[in-house]
Amino acid sequence: MDAKFATTIESLHPSFERLLEMPPCSAGQLPRGMPASGVYLFSDGEQHLYVGRSRNMRRRYGLHTRPSADHNQASFAFLLAREATGMLTASYKQKGGRKELAKDPGFIRAFAEAKSRIRNMNYRFVEETDGTRQALLEIYCAVALGTPYNDFRTH
Repeated sequence: MDAKFATTIESLHPSFERLLEMPPCSAGQLPRGMPASGVYLFSDGEQHLYVGRSRNMRRRYGLHTRPSADHNQASFAFLLAREATGMLTASYKQKGGRKELAKDPGFIRAFAEAKSRIRNMNYRFVEETDGTRQALLEIYCAVALGTPYNDFRTH
């Protein structure tokens, strides 16, 4: 392994530990002084479900949880709604695509319920301002925690 890359990966573990040691926040309890950029974790009790990253974590939290957030803004809720409705196969065509699902009454209900569920989840975060380290830390946390809703496939 490249020495520079290995050093970078090894340096991520303290941030991972800080993330897990942070007392969880929940809806309406985000601290005023929370950092702008970093990696965040949604957990249901002690079950870690989803890791994300953002340059504006407060805004991103709102997009995950706001009732008015649409299918392109609340990606975690979209995954939960897919699971709840059994509509698991992603499609990048019109038939079966995100826009079509967003019009389905059953999916709309499941999507709203998923955003509400996420609002009630534990939320933790750790600051990371460097974009490359942020991306690597997101992957590091998702792999180490085995978060079931992280998927790094591309289309």
